[in-house]
Amino acid sequence: MTDTYNAADLPFPGSPVVPEMSDGSKQMQFRCRKGIACWNACCSNIDISLTPYDIVRLKQHLDMSSTELLHKYTVPYELEPGGIAGVKLRPVENGTACQFMTAEGCSVYQDRPTACRYYPVALLSMRKQDEYTDTSSYALVKEEHCLGHQEPRSLTIDEYRKEQGVEEYDELARGWRQLILKKKSSGPSIGKPTKRSLQLFFMVCYDTDRFREFIISDGFTELYDIPADEMKKLLTDDTELMLFGFRFLKQVLFGENSIPLQEAAAEKRRERVHDKSQRIEHEAREKRAAEQDDMYEDHED
Repeated sequence: MTDTYNAADLPFPGSPVVPEMSDGSKQMQFRCRKGIACWNACCSNIDISLTPYDIVRLKQHLDMSSTELLHKYTVPYELEPGGIAGVKLRPVENGTACQFMTAEGCSVYQDRPTACRYYPVALLSMRKQDEYTDTSSYALVKEEHCLGHQEPRSLTIDEYRKEQGVEEYDELARGWRQLILKKKSSGPSIGKPTKRSLQLFFMVCYDTDRFREFIISDGFTELYDIPADEMKKLLTDDTELMLFGFRFLKQVLFGENSIPLQEAAAEKRRERVHDKSQRIEHEAREKRAAEQDDMYEDHED
């Protein structure tokens, strides 16, 4: 059994991470405060990955749709080559600074992303080979510009996480992390993802408002049997919708069924899939027969 690391759960890709890993009881020395000489330096050159819950909090703070937020404030990137996508904060035009940075500090501080809350701690999500569950470990990020490590204040990593309000963010991103870990663990066994499945993953995880439109569409409601009280929550609560989305993706991508189907519609769907499979098999047989006939005719000539 070997330990592997999930780069998607490292909030600071490319940063100088101290290689020593530890649990939350490790003591650290750090404080960030207005007036320190490096104030805003970490926000001047950003590379910040966002979790789905980060998107939910930011869109609510800015009072805009997820579609608008993604277009204005984020850029997509590949979590793995040719695979599922993530999103990062888009810096200012023709620059590297965060769009939310002001002279006074972060303009969305109350709802700042997970990576910003964690700094200068890095979360590393580890899993045993062939297992889907992950355990968390931590490392310190020490960059030359950051003087916070010289501040005379000591506390444990767990105390720092609690202070920064990151525990809620971690818990609500757990389903998303599990999806990424499961995809990477499955590897080629589930085949190369289709363009449609990649688009579905992106919409469900990041574009909450488009996903909400999707679940009230005729195609969805005819297939899935969602109780009225649960549907009401999904239509009014972004966080509930996000968590439901993780369940939906596990069901669609990995066959982990937790969302009941409308039996009549499900049977019709199975019949369509069966008929399509039969048609493809029939066409393949006809093609092979035609190829054999051509080979026979060439041999006779």
